[in-house]
Amino acid sequence: MAEAAVDERPNKVKIEDAGPCLKKILIEVPKETVDEQLADSMSTAAVEASLPGFRKGRVPRKLLEKRFGGAVRAETKQQLVASAYQSAVEDNELRIVGEPTSEMLKDVELEAGKPLKFEIEVEVPPSFELPELEGMKIIRPLLEVTDEMVGEELERVCVQEGDLQERDKPEAGDYLTGRAVMTSGKEEFYDIPDAVVRVPPKDKDGKGMILGVAVDDFAKQLGLPKAGDTVKVKVTGPDNHEREELRGKKLQVEFTPNRVDRIVPADADELAKNKFGMEGADELRERIKSQLEHRVRGRQQQAMRAQISKHLLDAVDMELPERLNAAQAARNLERARLALLERGTEAGEIEERLAELRGASSERTQRELKLVFLMDRVAEDQEVQVSEQELNAWIVQLAMQRGERPDVLRQQLIQTGQINSAFQQVREAKAMDAVLDKAEIEDMDADEYNKKIGELAEA
Repeated sequence: MAEAAVDERPNKVKIEDAGPCLKKILIEVPKETVDEQLADSMSTAAVEASLPGFRKGRVPRKLLEKRFGGAVRAETKQQLVASAYQSAVEDNELRIVGEPTSEMLKDVELEAGKPLKFEIEVEVPPSFELPELEGMKIIRPLLEVTDEMVGEELERVCVQEGDLQERDKPEAGDYLTGRAVMTSGKEEFYDIPDAVVRVPPKDKDGKGMILGVAVDDFAKQLGLPKAGDTVKVKVTGPDNHEREELRGKKLQVEFTPNRVDRIVPADADELAKNKFGMEGADELRERIKSQLEHRVRGRQQQAMRAQISKHLLDAVDMELPERLNAAQAARNLERARLALLERGTEAGEIEERLAELRGASSERTQRELKLVFLMDRVAEDQEVQVSEQELNAWIVQLAMQRGERPDVLRQQLIQTGQINSAFQQVREAKAMDAVLDKAEIEDMDADEYNKKIGELAEA
């Protein structure tokens, strides 16, 4: 199709508000454009088509239409929709967040001699004004690594590197592995053959998690099943689950463990010598102390960034969607996952925290979404750019903290679709630090800081 011809018959585009952060794009592609694109697509099919009894490119037009017409129209519709949508976004300078959705597209038919009309809903950032970013008053807590912190971390490392000891029946804190099936009535959502469930430790007050959903009375419902037993756990689907079809549903998880395990912590001396090539536990403690000191500096930075976040959240009003859609919920969870990874949080604890977030209050999830938009605007305001080298440095640091190879971690981030979230994480941190460079910073003892932050939270 000649580009000049398209320019002479532009698409009709109308943009309407469809709700907070939502726009509806109504597009009409002229019938002449439809006919021309259909003719081009059919001509291409005619050249490429091959049927028994006919030479390639010599299939009669009527037979070609009969055999390939539906597929050609479907592909042409897809091409026209994609091209018209892209032009509408660019011509109207729309900034799109996430992937566009349109339930109507599946019902739209492409017919020769008729214009192609369709609607697409897109998510856009809210409109708001940033407050003054220069001269914020920020408290820097003076944190230090104590012997108690080193001991707790050493204990955690020994558990992490410990051995699994299979048992006949579980006790609090043990792990169950088996098949877990989540349903609601006759509808099935998950069927996981090797799901891992932890019997809630005593300090969890009976709360636990199964298939990513937090259950307040989990210990009571789960009991202490042995291998081969089947238990049924009932829970209401969390309001902010990334799968919208689970939200508010009466869910049942049927769980049948096939083995019970307890983690036996590794001996600190043997771990130091055999795993890390050290002389003994004292040297391992010194390494842990060094790692904690680095982590403490990170927590200090996080504490100051949290104050910036609170200042912005309190100072800015914006209209947000009443309910998070699946894409927004997934982005919130990925953002939280990477933040927890960056802090050195263990995998099991990360999944527990994410389960809590799925069931968090609407107010909390709205604040998380609001902060995403705020930090994106701050990054724009501060002209923050993230280079490939900076992203790689972040991945290397995260990999070292987790004892993984950077190239393996990077590949995992790409394969799981988290690399863009990692990019946003680095961009957000740089934006926060750009604001910190202009802030008025006051050093404060950790205890005094905690008291001050508590008072501010209650105010």
